[in-house]
Amino acid sequence: MRVVQLLTQEVGGPVDHAVDVAVGLAARGLDSHLVGPASAGTARARAAGVTWHDLGMATKTDLRGGVGVARRLVALRPDVVHLQDRRAGWLGRSLGRNLGGAAVVYTLHGVADGLSDLVPGNTRAAPRRRRDRWYYLTGERAVTRWGRARVVVPSAAVARFAIDHVGLRPDRVDVVPNGVDPLRFRPAPVPAGPVTALWLGVLAEVKRLDVLLDAAEELPDLRLLVAGDGPLRDRVERRVDGAALRGRVSMLGRLADPAPVFARAHVFTLTSAAENCPLAMLQAMSCGLPVVSTAVGGIPEVVRDGTDGVLCGVDDVSSFTAGLRRLGEDAGARDRMGRSARERILAGYTLDHCLDGLLSTYEKARSCGR
Repeated sequence: MRVVQLLTQEVGGPVDHAVDVAVGLAARGLDSHLVGPASAGTARARAAGVTWHDLGMATKTDLRGGVGVARRLVALRPDVVHLQDRRAGWLGRSLGRNLGGAAVVYTLHGVADGLSDLVPGNTRAAPRRRRDRWYYLTGERAVTRWGRARVVVPSAAVARFAIDHVGLRPDRVDVVPNGVDPLRFRPAPVPAGPVTALWLGVLAEVKRLDVLLDAAEELPDLRLLVAGDGPLRDRVERRVDGAALRGRVSMLGRLADPAPVFARAHVFTLTSAAENCPLAMLQAMSCGLPVVSTAVGGIPEVVRDGTDGVLCGVDDVSSFTAGLRRLGEDAGARDRMGRSARERILAGYTLDHCLDGLLSTYEKARSCGR
C-alpha cells in the first residue's frame, strides 16, 4: 500500500507527527512517501526509508506551489493520501475526486483560536472573527464532503467539536490519539541541581506562558527551561531578564530535536488556554516527567490528576504555583507521578498505538464511501 503524508508547514507539531507516522509506516513495510517542504525531520525520514518529495505551498494563495503539489500527488498514484496540516487539508480534500480513487484522510490537529471555546474544556484563545464560522465550520464541512474524506482527531474533545459544530458525520470521524516512540523518548537519570520545569511550545497568546512566569516569580528556587519560538519571543525575553526571574530562565529557542532537553528537567509544564492532544506533553510523559498542565481539550483524557501530574484551570496562577510547589518540594511525588506518566504512554499512547489506529482508518477510507 502506498501512503503519502502531505504537509505544507516546515515546523510545528503536525510536521513532527507526520514524520513519525511516515517513518513508522516505512518500518511496517508500506511504501511510505511524504510530500512537503524540507524540515528538520527530512534526514531522519529518508534514512528510515521514506521517500521525501521536497515541494511546498507557502500560502493559501500560492497557486504555483499548489499546482506543483497537486501534480506530484496525481503522479504518485497513492492508495491513501493523509493530509497533515490545515492548508494541506484544504488542498488535498479539494483534489479528492481527482486523485485516481485514492482514499483521503485528514487529521484535524487543532481548532482556530477564535473558535477554541467550542471544544469541551477549552476557553476562547482569541477574539472570534467574522470569517471564522464560514471558513472553519461551513467551509470545513463542505470540503470534507466534497473530498469524501475521513477525518482523524487525536482527542475525543475535538471529535465532539467536529461532529457538533463542524457538522461532520460521526461515522466519518475517528479518534486516533497521537503517539510517541518510547525508545526515542525514554527516561534519563534525574538531573542534579535545582528543580527545573520545562515548557515547550509556540510563544503565542494561546499558550499562556505568562502564567508559568507568574508562578515562577512566587517560587524563587525553581528554574525554567523555555523551548520554542514565536511572535511573543521578544516580550518573553524582556520579562525573564527582569529582576524577579533573571538568571533562572533559560531560553532555548526552537529545537530541531526535542528529545535531549527532557533529560534536563524534573517537571513538564503546559499552560495553554486550548489544546488537542499535545505531542510535547506525550514526549515528556514518555521520558518519565510528571506534568503540571491546564485541564483543557484532550489533556484530561491523557493526564490523570494526582496520578500522572497536576491539572489546573486556565489562567489560574495560584493553582499552577501550588502544583509546581508540590512537585518541587516532594521528590517522591515527582518520581511516583513520573513513573505513572511513562506507564500511561506505554499503555496507550505509543507510536505503534497511533499507527494501528491510522491503519484502521486507512482501511475504512479505502473500503467505505469512496
